[in-house]
Amino acid sequence: MKNARPETPPDRKTIMSSLTRYKTKMKLSLKVCAHCGLCAESCFIYVTRGKKPEYMPSHKMIHSIGKLYKKKGKVTWETLEEIKEIAWKKCVLCTRCYCPLGIDIPEMISLARSICRSQNVLPDFDECNEK
Repeated sequence: MKNARPETPPDRKTIMSSLTRYKTKMKLSLKVCAHCGLCAESCFIYVTRGKKPEYMPSHKMIHSIGKLYKKKGKVTWETLEEIKEIAWKKCVLCTRCYCPLGIDIPEMISLARSICRSQNVLPDFDECNEK
């Protein structure tokens, strides 16, 4: 982690406020995802990065917003850094990841970005340009 983080944990109240606003849609998206992988082939990041599972859109959603939801917003700075990595370096929000079950994966990744921003966990410009 490049930036020094405060001694206090992330603001759970702010995180929960964001999660609560999207609770129904988020909960449904996480429950409905069949992990079928049909969203993956249309994701250019997944395809160009050797089709590694961590680049699958469903994997990115589950390991970002899913992690925040599962932990009820009670996360560490390290967890937010991991989510930042997924939300900015592994997804460009291009909306190409079509889900036949109707899950709006980019919207969920965007929510993860929003929560990271609310905690001042942001990518450095140089980090966004790394391969």
